Amino acid sequence: MHRSLFSSAGILLASSLAAVTPSPAQPATVLSPVEVEAPPRHAAKPRVPRNGTEASRPAARHVAAPTLGAGGMSVTPGASAAQAPVASASEKTVSGTEVNARPLSRPAEALEVAPGLIITQHSGDGKANQYFLRGVNLDHGTDLAISIDGMPVNMRTHGHGQGYADTNFLIPELISSVNVRKGPYFADEGDFSSVGAIHVSLIDSVARTMASITSGSFGYNRAFGVTSGKVGEGTLLVAAEANIYNGPWDNPDKLQKLNGVIRYSQGTADNGLSLTGMAYGNKWNSTDQVPLRAITSGEIGRYGALDPSDGGNSERFSLSGRLRQTDLDSATKLDFYVIKSKLNLWNNFTFFLSDPVNGDQFHQYDDRVLGGINASHTFKYNIAGFRNETEVGIQSRYDDINVSLGNTIKRQYLSTTRSDGVKEGSVGVFVQNTTFWTDWLRTNIGWRGDYYDTTVNSFFNPANSGSATATIGSPKAGLVIGPFAKTELFLNAGEGFHSNDARGVTIKESPSDGSPVDSSPFLVKTKGAEIGLRTKLIPGLTSSIALFMLDSASEILFVGDAGDTEPSRPSRRVGFEWTNDYKPTSWLSFEADLAMTRARFRGSNADQAAAYAELDGYPALQIGNAPGNLIPGAPNMIASAGIRLGEATGWFGALRYRYFGSRPLTEDGAFISPATGLLNGQVGYRFDNGWRIQLDAFNMLDSKSDQITYAYGSLLKSDSLFAMCFPGGGGAPTAPAAVCQTGIMDRVLHPVEPLALRVTVAGRF
Repeated sequence: MHRSLFSSAGILLASSLAAVTPSPAQPATVLSPVEVEAPPRHAAKPRVPRNGTEASRPAARHVAAPTLGAGGMSVTPGASAAQAPVASASEKTVSGTEVNARPLSRPAEALEVAPGLIITQHSGDGKANQYFLRGVNLDHGTDLAISIDGMPVNMRTHGHGQGYADTNFLIPELISSVNVRKGPYFADEGDFSSVGAIHVSLIDSVARTMASITSGSFGYNRAFGVTSGKVGEGTLLVAAEANIYNGPWDNPDKLQKLNGVIRYSQGTADNGLSLTGMAYGNKWNSTDQVPLRAITSGEIGRYGALDPSDGGNSERFSLSGRLRQTDLDSATKLDFYVIKSKLNLWNNFTFFLSDPVNGDQFHQYDDRVLGGINASHTFKYNIAGFRNETEVGIQSRYDDINVSLGNTIKRQYLSTTRSDGVKEGSVGVFVQNTTFWTDWLRTNIGWRGDYYDTTVNSFFNPANSGSATATIGSPKAGLVIGPFAKTELFLNAGEGFHSNDARGVTIKESPSDGSPVDSSPFLVKTKGAEIGLRTKLIPGLTSSIALFMLDSASEILFVGDAGDTEPSRPSRRVGFEWTNDYKPTSWLSFEADLAMTRARFRGSNADQAAAYAELDGYPALQIGNAPGNLIPGAPNMIASAGIRLGEATGWFGALRYRYFGSRPLTEDGAFISPATGLLNGQVGYRFDNGWRIQLDAFNMLDSKSDQITYAYGSLLKSDSLFAMCFPGGGGAPTAPAAVCQTGIMDRVLHPVEPLALRVTVAGRF
C-alpha cells in the first residue's frame, strides 16, 4: 500500500478521534444501514437489530416482505434486504418508496437520492445526463459507476464520451432500492467508481396490477403499467412505458420513448434467481447550449436553438440474470448480462468556428454488443475467537464496438473524421476481508487487480490501429469504531482507477490534420481518503458527516468531440458532506444535505500559457484563456432539503429544494456560472380503492437560471469576428489564425425549463 495515502488518512483520523469518547457502560450496537422509507400505515415495520450480538450473527435465510412502492403500490424487493453493516460514513441505501416519493422530472433524477449528487441536462432528454458529485464534473458518467440490476450502465470507448451513462431506460416505479457508495474504498467496485458508485435494484413483483397516465405542460404525456403473477414456481413481472415530450423549446424536442421490462424470479432476495429482459427505444430533437450573446442580442429567444437539426436516437436491448445463495456460513452471488445498444447523436457546439459554409455540426455513432459475468463468494468464519467475513470475486466484461465521428449539415453526411472497430475486454479480481475485533471495532482490508486488453481497427487511418494491454492494482482499507452513544466513526482510504478511450490509447496521428499526437494511458489511478461520523443519537434522526480527499493523477484524455487527445494536470479535491434524514412520525420525514468541495489543478499548464500568448493584442479573447489552477465545471457547493408526508391512503405531498452552486468555467476564473436553485413539489390523494391522483410542480419559483453552463470559444455569422476571419469575395482574413481558431469567448448555457405542472391518475386492480 502507498504510505502517503494512508498517512493522509491517519492525519484525518487523529484530528477527529476526540469527537468520539468510548463509554464501556453503554451497550454495543452496530448501526443498521441508512434506509429511508415512508412505511404504509398498516404495514409491519422491518425489525432493526438492537444490539451488537444480534447484528453480528451470520445472515440467515431472508424472506423479503412486500413494501409500499410508487403510489402506494405493494412491491416485493429484488435486492437483498440482509444488508451488511455500512463500511463508510457516506454509504447509504434508499428504498424505492423514498425514491418515488420525490417529484421527478426525468428518470435519472431518481439517482439524486445520493446526497451531494446533481443530475442535469444540456441538450435533449434522450441523451445521457450530466453528473456532478464531490466537486467533480463527471460529464456523462466518467468516475461515477452506475449499475441497474447488476448491469453496468457506463460505456467505455463510447462515441460521445468515456463512461457515457444513459439511464433513460430506467423506470422509477420499478426501483426496489438504490445503494450509494462514494470514494475508491471498496474492492468490489472497479472502473469509473473513483468518485462514487450507484447500484439500482429492481422489484420482483407487485401485489396488484397498476396503470397510470400523466399529462402536463409543454406536451408532456406518459403512460405506464406493471403487473405480475405466478408462473410455475416463480413470478413473472411485466412492465411497459410510453412517453412523449416537446419541452418549452422554440424547436420542440419531439421526444418519443418506448420502454419495456419482463422479469421472471424465484425464491427470495438472498436465496433465489431472476432473469430479466429489457427493451428501450428513443428519438428526439435537442436544443443544445447556446452562447449568452445570441440571447442578449435578440438573435434567438431564451429557449431558442441555433441549429434546429441537432438531436438523436438510441436503442438498448438487454438480457440479464441474477443468482443468490445464502446460508449461515457463506453467501454466493452471480450476475450475468448481454447488452445491445446503439446511439446516433448530432450536435453543434461551436456553430461556424471551423466551417463557415456548412457549420460545425458533427455526428457521433456508437453501436455495440457487450457481455459480462460478476461472481463472488463470501466465507464467514472465526479465527482465534474473532469473527471474519472474506469475500473473493471476479468481474469480467467484453465490448465489441463500432464507433465513428463525422461532419454533417442538417444530419446529412459531409465527411468522416474517424471510424473504428474496437474490441475491449477486461478481467478484475478482488478480495476483501472484514474482521470484527470487538463489539465496537472492525476493520476492512481489500485489494483489487484489473487487466485490460484492446484492439483498435481504424478504418480511415491505419496508423491509429493497434493493440494495448494494461494492469493496475488497487489497495483498500477501512476502520470502524463504535457505536458509542449510537455513534460510529469511520476511516477509509484506497486507490481506484478509470479506463480511457481505447482509441486514444493506440492513436499516433491526429485524424483531422495527420500531425503526431501523444497517446493516452489506458488506466488512470486515483487515490482517496475519508473520515466520517454517523449517529442515531437523536430518535428518528440519522445524521452523518464525512471529510474527504481525492487525488487524480496526470492523464491524457481522448476528446470524443474532436477525435483527438489533450493533456490534463494532476488535481486534488478536499471537501465535506453533511447528510441528515429525520423521521419523527410514520407520516412525516425531512432531509437536508450539504456538500462543499475545494477543487484545484496542481502544477502548471504550459500548453494553455502558449495559447494565451498567441492571443496577445486581443485582450478580449485572452479573458478565459489565461492559465490557472481552477478546474472548469467543479462545483464548490451543492445542497438540498426536502419534506415528505403521507400514509398509505389519504393526502400525501412533498417539497424539495436543490441548490447547484456556482462553478468556475475556465482555469483563470474569468467566467463563473450562476448558482441555480430549484423548488419542486408534489401533492396528491390516495383512495382506499387503490386509485390515486397526483400533481407535480417543477421549478415552482420559475427560476431563469441555467441547467448547465460552460465557457468556450464559438463563432456566429452575426459576430463581427466572422467577417474578419471569413471575408467574402475571396479576400484574406484580417484577424490572426489563432484568433479565428479561438472564436468569441462567451458563457454558453442551457436554460432551466420554466414552471411546469403534471397531473397523474393511477389505479390498482
